This record gives sequence, C-alpha cells and structure tokens, in this order.
Amino acid sequence: MRFETPLVPARLIRRYKRFLADCTLADGREVTAHCANPGSMLGLAEPGMKIWLEPNDDPKRKLKFGWRLVDHENGHFTGVDTSVPNRALRAALQDRQITELAAYDTVRAEVKYGQSSRIDFLLSGSGLPDAYVEVKSVTLCRRPTLAEFPDSVTKRGTKHLNELADMARSGRRAIMLYLVQRTDCTAFDLARDIDPGYATAFEIARAQGVQTLCYGTRISPRGIELGPAIRTLA
Repeated sequence: MRFETPLVPARLIRRYKRFLADCTLADGREVTAHCANPGSMLGLAEPGMKIWLEPNDDPKRKLKFGWRLVDHENGHFTGVDTSVPNRALRAALQDRQITELAAYDTVRAEVKYGQSSRIDFLLSGSGLPDAYVEVKSVTLCRRPTLAEFPDSVTKRGTKHLNELADMARSGRRAIMLYLVQRTDCTAFDLARDIDPGYATAFEIARAQGVQTLCYGTRISPRGIELGPAIRTLA
C-alpha cells in the first residue's frame, strides 16, 4: 500500500486529545495533524520525535496533514495510523500472500456479525468453512525486538475476542491476526500487565479454537506492505 501523497518530515511538538498532534515542518512552520490512533501510543508520542506526515488538499478536511509514521532515526519505522492494517491486509489477502489463508478466493470487508459488530474480513472458498478474521494493529515495543498488544485497556478488543470465540464454537474458522506496524520487532506477545482482562479473553478464545496469526510489515515513507510472519510468544 503506497501513500496517496508523498510524506513530509516533521518534528512532534505534542499529541493531545488523542486525535491531534502539533508538529513543526522542516521549513519551521507549525501545523496540526490528524492522528488516526485511539490508543495510548506508549513510547511513540514523545516531543521532539521525528515523524512523517501526509499532506492533503481536500477542502472537506479541516486538518491538512495526517500523521502516518514515527521515524526512529536508526533505519526503523513505526506506522501509527490504525486504518492502514486493513488497507494493506485486504490487498495481501486478495493476492493470497498470507500462507495460512491462501486457499480462500473471496474476501469481504466489514461484514456484520456477532452483537452489532463488523468483522474486518470474512473469507470464503469452495469446500472451506468461512473464516472470520479480526485484525489488530501492534505498535508497542517496551523491550528490544518484542512487539506487544494492547498499549492500553481495550474493552472493544476484548469484545472482539469474545465474538470470535462464539464463531469458533459454532464451527466456523475464527482468526485473530496481529499486524506489527514496526520494523524493529521479531517477536510478539500480549501486554498482560496493561490489560489483564484482554489477556484472559485471549486465553479463553484460544481454548475455544480461535487461531492466532502474526505478521510484520515493511515500512518506509513511500508506503507500507505486508512483511514476513512473526514468532508469537502468546
């Protein structure tokens, strides 16, 4: 998935009200960017960090920049836009790039299921049980090379695990897919200390037959694409 508009570098001044970020562009101008991330962004919103913004000239948008990446200035990047995983994964699923799901030939997004929810992807194929795929963006890293989820308490995430467990119990294939939007991580685990309730729901869901997949990403200011499978410790 390539960014629609070339990104521009900036320095973060502050993130506030979850969805807003004040930044300084390379020419010294201060702008406010939209931050498409409802999480805590632990470790990713420190003042002075180098970030990358996507400009837009859409007259319907109040903010003319969107915050897309954190540049760790060591060759590694983190994608902070939580809408990116579904966009990148849809293309990967349609191209059958995910080995465990390559047999499915039909990909539908945002299909209603459960209790007033929508599954990220519903996959179907001849002779195969429907596969319900929920996707989570992973950006937390507190120990070198280890990605963790979640970065804050997520009641919504727990609800999704419970609904996947219901699908698995009914004989459907249910999959929790974690997409690590960091290029500096080679393993994944749950942040059990941050949200014990989510960790408990995960164990229950797994016992009911929910599968876990974890994939990395390749990230640059040009775009984000699916990377290799990542070892999971969860």
